Amino acid sequence: MTDSKTRIAKTQKTTASRRLEFEYRLDASKENIWRAISIPEIRESWLPGANLRNAKPVRQIPGEEVTYQMRDTCPPYLESIVTFHLTQTGENSTCLRIIHQLTDARCLTPAKAANSNTAKMMCAA
Repeated sequence: MTDSKTRIAKTQKTTASRRLEFEYRLDASKENIWRAISIPEIRESWLPGANLRNAKPVRQIPGEEVTYQMRDTCPPYLESIVTFHLTQTGENSTCLRIIHQLTDARCLTPAKAANSNTAKMMCAA
């Protein structure tokens, strides 16, 4: 599997989610790439099971898309999900789209002050 060096990276930050999206055009058949992302023995060589919260996929559409839950190996041990989506773009060419989304509840909502640390407003009479 060789990378044709076409890569598009997009970053989206919204209040509800934090996600990274990468898109690669690969000179390989969709079936070969599917095997690399879905068969645990092959996947282990580039995505070790230690990085996954659970080695079994959270969601899977055979031949199209697979989603895994991940957990950082170092503190603060943030949790996220990563989705690999495949699209055939030619006879021996495939688009691999990787969507990595932070799902840890500690990062989704900003911490609020314990007091009413806001400016005082006076009412007009």
